[in-house]
Amino acid sequence: MKLYDQALAELGAVFERIDEQAVDDAVAVIAGARRIVLYGVGREGLQIKGFAMRLHHLGLEAAVVGDMTTPPVGEGDLLIVSAGPGSFSTVLGLMGEAKAAGAKTLVVTAQPNGEAAKRADHMLTIPAQTMADDVGTGVSVLPMGSLYEGAQYILFEVMVLKLRERLGISAEAMRANHTNLE
Repeated sequence: MKLYDQALAELGAVFERIDEQAVDDAVAVIAGARRIVLYGVGREGLQIKGFAMRLHHLGLEAAVVGDMTTPPVGEGDLLIVSAGPGSFSTVLGLMGEAKAAGAKTLVVTAQPNGEAAKRADHMLTIPAQTMADDVGTGVSVLPMGSLYEGAQYILFEVMVLKLRERLGISAEAMRANHTNLE
């Protein structure tokens, strides 16, 4: 059980350091978007896809880059990308395309001085270890970027709760948007 305790303590420490005002600002940006398109690579991408699903459950128009039903973005739209270690070439490319089309960008990252954060309209920092800093002393008991990815899951669920309250969406309305094809 010691490893579980360590992992949970590390996740707790991330949320002790998170900037709650930045979380609320990101929630406001999402709430004000016409359409939301999301993108992440690897395991970050899995968390982003879960967040997109929850945004859909809220009744928001949300899609994941790469899905065949992803709409074009433009004025009033928001591209949310995850760049935990600070930058990915695909993230930077998509941000450029979205901005050229008139959409705003929100970067979720552990590296607020990274290239993606510098190019973003909005940024949300998760103060957690990624593969950019997973060596040396004081590293997480969890491998590579798992602390960041685990924190993403919790953060995104809390953001959904904040969005639900802000937009006046009931739990029943969310449930009604859940697929019945399982």
